[in-house]
Amino acid sequence: MKPISRYIEESGISVGQLVSATGLHAKLVKAIVSGNYTPSPLQRQLLAAALGVAIEDISWDHGVAVEHLRGNGPQCGRST
Repeated sequence: MKPISRYIEESGISVGQLVSATGLHAKLVKAIVSGNYTPSPLQRQLLAAALGVAIEDISWDHGVAVEHLRGNGPQCGRST
C-alpha cells in the first residue's frame, strides 16, 4: 500500500489532470494528495479509478499529524 501522492508521481499524471478526470474540486484534490484531508468513499473510488489502481492499494491516512492541524483543541481555548 502506498500513499496517493506516490501513485501520482509514478503515473506521471498531474493534479490538474486528476481534477479533470474525477470532477472533484482542485482544492480538495490538493488537500487529499498532501495528506491534509481524508477522502470519502466516493472520492476514493473516483481517485483510484482515475489512477487505474484498486482502492485497497492506496493508503488514505492523513500525512500530517492531526494534532498539528488547526481546529479544536486546547490551543484554541476549546477542550477536545
